[in-house]
Parts: sequence; C-alpha cells; structure tokens
Amino acid sequence: MENNFSLSETRSVSGENIIELVDVVKCFDDDTVVKKINLSIKKGEFLTILGPSGCGKTTTLRMIAGFEDATSGKILLEGIDVADKKPNERDVNTVFQSYALFPHMDVEKNVSFGLVEKKVRKSEISERVSKMLKLVMLDGMEKRMPDQMSGGQKQRVAIARALINQPKVLLLDEPLGALDLKLRKQMQIELKHLQKSLGITFVFVTHDQEEALTMSDRIVVMNDGTIEQIGTPREIYNHPKTRFVADFIGETNVFEAYLEEAGDGEIQFNMEFGHCRLPISDFNLEEAVYICVRPENLRITADETPNFRIFGLVKEHVFIGSTCKTLISLANGMEVKVTSPQTDALFPAGSTVNIYWKPENGVILHRKADRVYDIIENAVILEG
Repeated sequence: MENNFSLSETRSVSGENIIELVDVVKCFDDDTVVKKINLSIKKGEFLTILGPSGCGKTTTLRMIAGFEDATSGKILLEGIDVADKKPNERDVNTVFQSYALFPHMDVEKNVSFGLVEKKVRKSEISERVSKMLKLVMLDGMEKRMPDQMSGGQKQRVAIARALINQPKVLLLDEPLGALDLKLRKQMQIELKHLQKSLGITFVFVTHDQEEALTMSDRIVVMNDGTIEQIGTPREIYNHPKTRFVADFIGETNVFEAYLEEAGDGEIQFNMEFGHCRLPISDFNLEEAVYICVRPENLRITADETPNFRIFGLVKEHVFIGSTCKTLISLANGMEVKVTSPQTDALFPAGSTVNIYWKPENGVILHRKADRVYDIIENAVILEG
C-alpha cells in the first residue's frame, strides 16, 4: 500500500463535538459485539471507522443511525441523548452500499422523496433537487431510471437523496464497496470534495485501509468490538499503538526482540539477527517486544554496515506501478518486505543482502500489553 495521506487531514474542523458515544455496549443474545466504547465526533470532520469484518464498526454506525438500540451506554447528538428517538427523528441520514434506490422512480423522484414526505413546497423541492444534482454532477439526468445508470451514478443519487434533507451528520456504510477499483478511487475524491464544500460531518465505515487513509480527518480503528486507536491518518500509519494496528494498517515487518541491560542507562534489544541499544527506560529486563518497520523504511545493501548485521536471501521482486517490492528470507525463516522506487538498482534473486533502517523509522511495542514506544532519533545501534 502506498503511504498516501489525504490533504484533508490538515483541514481545520470545529472543536465542538456533534456526536458522543459514552460507554456504549451492544449485545446480540450472549454475543457482545460492541464492548463499552467511548467516542467523540467533531462537527465538520470526516471520521472513518475502520476494521475487519465482524469488528463492530457497522453495528456502531447503525446504533448512531437508530437502526439498532444500544444495550447500555449513551449516544448523544449535540449533547442530547437520542436513545429513544426513531431513525427519522434523528438529524442524521445514512447511505448504504446497496444504494437502496426506488427502482420504479426516476432520479428526480428518488432524490426528492424525503422532501415530498415532509410536505415541502413543490417550488422549493424543484430548486433543491436541481442544486443537489448539480453538486453531485448528475444535472441533466433527472428523468433517468436507476436501471439505466452505472454503479457510480447510482451511488451519487443515493448520496444526493441523503444530503437533500440537510442532515447534521451523514453516515456512510461501506458506500463504495460495490464499485470497481478505478471508479472507487474516483468516488473517494468526489466524496472528500463534497464533504469539504458542504461542511457536514461524515461518519464513514470501511474495511479498506487505503480508503481510510485517503479520505479521513481522523480514523477509528476497531477490533473485536473495541477501539484500538484513534488518530489522523499519519498518526495511525506512522505511530501505531498496538500490534493489531501495525499489522492491519498497510504492511509492516515485525521483528521479535528480548531486552537485556546494556549499561550506561541503556537497554539492549537482542534479536535473532542482531541487537540494538536504545536509551529508553520504561521497559523491564528480559521483556519481549516487537519492533515494527514499514517496508518503505527498510533498505538493503551488499555490504556489512557498522550498525546492522541482518543477512537474508533475495527471493523475488514484485513490480507495483512506480515501486518495487523485494521479498527477502532471513536465516530464521522470516520473510521481510522492502519497498523501493522502481528506478533503484535491484539485487538478483539468490543474492545475499544486509537489511537496515534509520532508528527513528521503527516503532517498539511491548509484546504483552501492546504499549508502544517510538525508537527515538538518537538511538545507537550496536554492531552485531
């Protein structure tokens, strides 16, 4: 996966919370699928709930929408508990992956449906539909039927139908999942621009890591009904707080290490392929840790370096657009992935190479509790 961060993460959003989840739990019979989560969502932000299938992300979205009741806890919309409010009584709208368009209605009638139900004046309906279709680039297609439209066009109709009611929050449940890759990427950009121009809070659910990194102001990573980490795309990618986040977001190489006292107030990290010395104090001797390094932060050389002795055999090269992924097998059987520009010189398969990285480009995780420490910039790596 490319380290492709959205420019939207630098966008300023209001510090005021529009949605708050307080100790929210959801059980289906004896199965607890959401386990006492707490989450605050700011006005005007694009927040993505990311996680694998079955982690509780869609259930969380459905509780916000009112399609599911929380077993316990509070869901606040602008400070008001909406637990007793029906979905149509909450100032939120939902867009689904399946589009859920009325097949017997044309585009204009699909988009205006909510306004007609609210008995808005016809002249106002016509004006608002026209503006909304222009916003989602469907102007001129008012009389088109759903079965005459592409997947991307249908999704635009579903989004227009949700937005025309002027909700305070738009909930999107994997809305791009049914689209092909090229159209999906196009719709990601369009959704980002649409959210930015409208200033409406978007809460987006997906299992696609690249989609989350590309679109979001903040990402909520969920796993097994709990929140593992909340942060900007850059924070989530570069500073994972748990082994799960490090593995789930993009690719990472995870090296196992054990700690020993090194003297001079430093701790030595012993690994099968060598060791490193770091001036970090909040570790216990003989503790087991992980060192996580992204493929794009690894380098290889034919020569020994004074700081690293991590030897392996080049297995193969895989070309991915402008980059090349090199797979290297270490003596202990571990496979290491190294990503480099396609223009870099490549070592032939079967070559013995030495792997190294800048100390600041690694992250250390306590293996037992999954607490995290970045490898600091002034770390000294010992010769192996």
